[in-house]
Amino acid sequence: MAAKQKIRETSITVKNTEATGADNSDKKRRILKRMLTSGLASVFLIVVIFATLPMTVLSTSALFEYATLVSLFIFLTVLLFRYFLVLIAAYLYLTKYTFNTVEGYFPFVSIIVPVYNEGKVVRESIMSLLRLDYSNYEIIVVNDGSTDDTAAVAKTLVGYQKGVYGEVKISLINKPNGGKARALNAGISYSKAEIVLCMDGDSQLSEDSIRMAVRHFSDPDIGAVAGNVKVMNRRKLFTDLQALEYIEGLNMARAAQSYFKLVNIIPGPIGLFRRKAIEDAGYYSSDTFAEDADLTLKILAHNWKIYYEPRAISYTEAPEKLHQLLKQRYRWTRGILQAIRKHKALLINPTINFGDSIILWMMFYEALIWPAMNIVSNLFFIFVAFAYGLSSLIVFWWAGLALLDMTSALYCIAVEKEEFRLIPYALIYRMFFILTIDICKAMSTIEEFLGFEMTWGKLERIGS
Repeated sequence: MAAKQKIRETSITVKNTEATGADNSDKKRRILKRMLTSGLASVFLIVVIFATLPMTVLSTSALFEYATLVSLFIFLTVLLFRYFLVLIAAYLYLTKYTFNTVEGYFPFVSIIVPVYNEGKVVRESIMSLLRLDYSNYEIIVVNDGSTDDTAAVAKTLVGYQKGVYGEVKISLINKPNGGKARALNAGISYSKAEIVLCMDGDSQLSEDSIRMAVRHFSDPDIGAVAGNVKVMNRRKLFTDLQALEYIEGLNMARAAQSYFKLVNIIPGPIGLFRRKAIEDAGYYSSDTFAEDADLTLKILAHNWKIYYEPRAISYTEAPEKLHQLLKQRYRWTRGILQAIRKHKALLINPTINFGDSIILWMMFYEALIWPAMNIVSNLFFIFVAFAYGLSSLIVFWWAGLALLDMTSALYCIAVEKEEFRLIPYALIYRMFFILTIDICKAMSTIEEFLGFEMTWGKLERIGS
């Protein structure tokens, strides 16, 4: 019996060896066939080039025309690839999200509200937190050395206040001015909760924001959940454009990133964190002007996953004037560049944390490459169009981009059940609003690399 088994095994080994030799022979034939085919194709193309070369008229004008067409094609290809990649990932996330439900998970949550000169809005912000549809939370207000009546207004609310499901404890911490990062750290250190929600002092949360967000922490790999930021003070040109930008430009991107659980920035107006994730990351840092982006990267670097919850909504005031908007985006851009520089080791060494490296390269592209590409492309196409009689191309180019933006806006607004009146703003969204923002980003980038000094600045609240 043993002899038969040996014979059978030997037979199989010999057969496999012979089969491998046959495969090698077939492989060589396929390689030779490809070489012959590519060689004949090359000869044909060379013949075509030499045959048509005498009929080709070379001129500076023709060169610019062809360069414009090629550049336009490349620009639109990159734009479309970027758009559809984000749209597809966002759609996959939405499909998964629709069927993903978690019941019976209600951990204790501390809401940290850092305030600095928010006297006009702090009362309404805190009162809105008492209307939350959640039964197990507290509110910790951190007054970061305000010079107005913020501390006095907040003090009137300290104690136990009536909430939807009973009494809600409100605490007030007064500290010297040290910036938002230190104020948040003070509140987190004071809290004993497993989950902390960090927000802005002027923001107001939707009633089911905590309930919808905390369910994701039932997954032990989730370290943080990013919320959905919406513009509160609408009905003005720049605030409506920002409302569309938040829906289409920011939330759609976060939905796409959430499909891979790699959200790149947890927004300041609403972010929920597992306490262990914040401790691993070393809390907030005040060495950048984008403490939320910095903390997000640190959490990802410690192998935590970050999710996006579209129904955890924070309503916030947006700048109403152009100079206020540019001042805000100036700080955002420089802060993100500072965060990227702080974590630059991950840009060149993806073996440290591959997911974090992908996120950093995406942020690098959005902060540096894309704004420059958008500005140069616009200037180049406009110059060539008017200089070489191709002005009709500008109309088709603008119409194509506007159609793309309107389609994306329609999808995003339908998904979030937003105001359909925002869709017409897509006609000027890219050619005016986004171009202005990209110019601001480019100038911010130059100043950051030149090392210009900057300050926080503060948006003057109007109490919408």
